[in-house]
Amino acid sequence: MREIKRCGWAEQPEILRKYHDTEWGVPLHNDRKLFEFLVLEGMQAGLSWLCVLNKRENFRRAFDRFYPEKVARYRRPKIQSLLKDAGIIRNQLKVESAVTNARAFLKVQEEFGSFQRFMWGFVDGKPLVHRARRLKELPARNRESDALSKELIRRGFRFVGSTICYAHMQATGMVNDHLLSCFRHAKTAGAGAYNSG
Repeated sequence: MREIKRCGWAEQPEILRKYHDTEWGVPLHNDRKLFEFLVLEGMQAGLSWLCVLNKRENFRRAFDRFYPEKVARYRRPKIQSLLKDAGIIRNQLKVESAVTNARAFLKVQEEFGSFQRFMWGFVDGKPLVHRARRLKELPARNRESDALSKELIRRGFRFVGSTICYAHMQATGMVNDHLLSCFRHAKTAGAGAYNSG
């Protein structure tokens, strides 16, 4: 039986491997899931994605399964209770930004009809597909993430710098950064636009 090749960062532990094999880089067009990733990417700032993944179910419980309509209604008592929840990342600025971002998210939904329509507009509706052979060839940001970050900040979002936006784009399949040697590269490439850089 032939050994499955993955991106180097996703070999261990099992939770990371499963995430890589089933979610990372798969084009995502579900608004609630896009909001979940937006919050989780913001929570990751300064930490590892593994730390966030290990707390993901706790986040889902604490943040009402990431329904932006519910999170947007959080007030001071709810925020204070979240800051006492040992199952999540208890950073006040990050928790407050999730609420701020939910409110901004709903405004974008209202304006564009859906958040995914707004987001995918930054890549002309199809994934950018890189053809990297090594992890060090992958960028930490690109012009699309720069533009997305700038627009999100203009609309009142927080914890949405270009690097965070690029990680969000990778996670939600707007960018396919699976290495060429990875078994997921071809599976997630689809009709993406190839981009060498």
